[in-house]
Amino acid sequence: MIWEKTRTTFQALTIRNFRLFFLGQVAKLHGVWILFIAQDWLVLELSDNSATALGVVTGLQSAPFVLLSLYAGKLADRSDRRRLLIGVNFVAGALALLLGVLVATHLITLWLVFVFAALLGSVSAIENPVRQSFVSDLVEPALLPNALGLSSAAFNIARIAGPAVAGVAIWLIGLGPTFLVTSLFYLGSPLILMRVRDAELYGSRRSAGKASIRDGLAYVRQREDLVLPLALLLVVGLAGFNFQITLAVLAKSVFGTGAQHFGLLTTSLAVGALAGALASGSRRTRPSVYAVLGSALVFGLLEVLVGLAPTFWATALLLAPTGFFMIFYAQASNQRLQLGVTDEYRGRAMALFMLVFMGTTPVGGPLIGSVSEHLGPRAGIWGGGLICFLGALGALGWHLHRSGERLRITLRPLHVEVIPAG
Repeated sequence: MIWEKTRTTFQALTIRNFRLFFLGQVAKLHGVWILFIAQDWLVLELSDNSATALGVVTGLQSAPFVLLSLYAGKLADRSDRRRLLIGVNFVAGALALLLGVLVATHLITLWLVFVFAALLGSVSAIENPVRQSFVSDLVEPALLPNALGLSSAAFNIARIAGPAVAGVAIWLIGLGPTFLVTSLFYLGSPLILMRVRDAELYGSRRSAGKASIRDGLAYVRQREDLVLPLALLLVVGLAGFNFQITLAVLAKSVFGTGAQHFGLLTTSLAVGALAGALASGSRRTRPSVYAVLGSALVFGLLEVLVGLAPTFWATALLLAPTGFFMIFYAQASNQRLQLGVTDEYRGRAMALFMLVFMGTTPVGGPLIGSVSEHLGPRAGIWGGGLICFLGALGALGWHLHRSGERLRITLRPLHVEVIPAG
């Protein structure tokens, strides 16, 4: 039974093209996370430990998602997704290399960090919707939930090792060489993607025909089952997904630890996130709206507890289940969208997903950074969690009102039953 469960969890890896894609993502994402951690530490050094500066750089990294995501979705629905991914990943690797040279030669300034954050964010804004929709080209429809879960697992494998490697590398060799290492990881993805075979792709051939942003927005707007998870994701992305800011300040300013301990907090979050990604990858059908809402409620509650944790080790311990439900919720939202749209609109639908998922950070990042600086890092965490919990509770009430369904909850044993309307 255990073998069968394991085989099911990793079934998409039996497809050669997806296996190559997965390996390329693991390589590149290690570079992404090493760069994120090194960048955060560099900003704190250049700004005299300013949480606001950290919020600004995170916001600049995410701001391009607001401007470019919808256009990227249009490209994904009318262009060769594999070639697009190869191109944008080569650009990202070149930017990472240049940033590393500037840091190693001590020519870097805080304003240059801001510029590179915006440039790398622009590349990521194009890459993310294309990559999300490209997964459906790599596997047959029945394996799509598994492939999406494993794609998230690749992100979180790197999230576990990357911060730990970054913290130790900064400690042992310094920031400059650490930044240079990131460019080598970045270049892994496009080199591997070049080996993907076009003849074995499952997605339909796209042409330069009409695939307008307006049509994509209209398609999603008329689908309530798509609007609800996107609306909730807007709230959660704004208030709850800001650990890149809050954990750095918490480690340095509250617990007085070094870079290696900051990496440990991020790794703890990522261990739980990896488990959440693998759990979500075991699905074979479209997740229900209650899977989305329930996991958002639990995530918000756990983030509140993280913000109230009294010690470093209590925080690290609580971050693991928080990471689990953070990714379990995000993947449930992703799968509900991906499995609810046709391939014709997939790129634009996933562009909206990434716009909401990442585009809220330019507002939420500086806001949470400012709250953390003036009210303390703990307030930035538990306050964000409280907003997520209340947002999910409101979304649940709205859905129950619209559908006429009711929930029956028993505590011993814990069980939630959905009672249909009428």
